[in-house]
Amino acid sequence: MKKTVLRRYQVMAYVTGVLLILLTLGVIAKYLLDVSGAAGFTSVVGIAHGWLYVLYLVFAFDMGSKAKWPFGKLAWVLLAGTIPTAAFFVERKVSRELEPLVSGSEPQTAKA
Repeated sequence: MKKTVLRRYQVMAYVTGVLLILLTLGVIAKYLLDVSGAAGFTSVVGIAHGWLYVLYLVFAFDMGSKAKWPFGKLAWVLLAGTIPTAAFFVERKVSRELEPLVSGSEPQTAKA
């Protein structure tokens, strides 16, 4: 697997995760705290998260298919972009698992 496949997934996981946290905070501000301006903020962040989540799905599916993951694991990674903060934890676990399989990463050698 190429390093770019993992890297673009990592970037989209963080972008999607940050936008989802912002969206959650915006919804809380809009509905629970009745903050003025929260409706516009929620609308903009919601649209951005929606479109970028589609990109996240494409990149995560591409990575999962190249890693030959079973459907259950792939589904969990795909759904991580819909649960606030889950994308960060899933990204870290996936990166640690796939880093040794990425072509272009330097093999570790013992120094004498």
